[in-house]
Amino acid sequence: MLLDKLPDLKVKFKELEGQLSDPELMANNRKYAKIAREHNELSHVLEVFHSYEELMTSIEEGESILQGNDDELKEIVREELDDSIAEKAKLEDDLKILLIPKDPLDQGAAILEIRAGAGGDEAALFASDLVRMYLRYTETNNWKSEFITLNELGGGGTKEAIIQVTGENAYGTLKFESGVHRVQRIPQTESSGRIHTSAATVAVLPEAEEVDVEINNADLRIDTFRASGAGGQHVNKTESAIRITHIPTGLVVSCQDETSQHKNKDKAMKVLRARMLAAEREKHDSQVAAMRKTLVSTGDRSAKIRTYNYPQGRVTDHRINLTLYRLEEITNGDLSELHEKLVAAEMVNRLESL
Repeated sequence: MLLDKLPDLKVKFKELEGQLSDPELMANNRKYAKIAREHNELSHVLEVFHSYEELMTSIEEGESILQGNDDELKEIVREELDDSIAEKAKLEDDLKILLIPKDPLDQGAAILEIRAGAGGDEAALFASDLVRMYLRYTETNNWKSEFITLNELGGGGTKEAIIQVTGENAYGTLKFESGVHRVQRIPQTESSGRIHTSAATVAVLPEAEEVDVEINNADLRIDTFRASGAGGQHVNKTESAIRITHIPTGLVVSCQDETSQHKNKDKAMKVLRARMLAAEREKHDSQVAAMRKTLVSTGDRSAKIRTYNYPQGRVTDHRINLTLYRLEEITNGDLSELHEKLVAAEMVNRLESL
């Protein structure tokens, strides 16, 4: 029964209140904000529980009156009871959603990786379109975006872009974008008017703090080299570019966008931590997925998740069989409707798995 969970939640709430008054915690802004957010969320849950508790008491009293002999009072109570039972069902649904375990990383920043896939120059142009789409989406959400790596090709295409996105619930929202994105359109160079299909891959990783991932410096091989491509006076003159190899896992991260070797190393370490955290979570998620239905947002990154069809002006999300004829708005950064549907689908899956 839902009310059985109430005592534990009250205990947890008191613990969080005690932590918020701890001077040591108050000195740690990041940790304090995390605890304060959890306290606020739990406060809302307890409010709904309180309403549910009062409603259950009211229903019990009404049912007791219906067992009596006062017919006039029974008629009044019966009508109120019907409304209370309907309200009870709604509150139960609300509480089930509120009690779904939340991913603590959802609230934080994200590392967004976009790479051109199959399709040659057209795939690189599509990757550029995706970069522009996500940058506009970050603006509408008042998030901050910063390129960690941008490898552009001639003609306006993008081979690879890695972007740090900072803001409230950035990872929790963008994680639905992980997977293969496919585009169907007539390339500008196609004289016969044939529709080409090409693809780009998107990986969204939660930004990991140093406390989330422990990296032993002895496990790192750090190489410096001269940056290449567009980038100003430092290109090919100073060894400011950084390549970090994590020897135990074989993960390799490079960064050359900054003129400072130190800044390039910081950015590369951010990406390395994010990828290591993602690898650990992927391993855990695959074990959980073997026991229950895979969630919408944690599917295989090699799976085709979305098609952008330009001749028909449509976008189809294959995970939830949703087609929207709003291609122009979506590619201009209006992903809100897509994400609302994806969040709703994930909620249904999570409720079924509980």
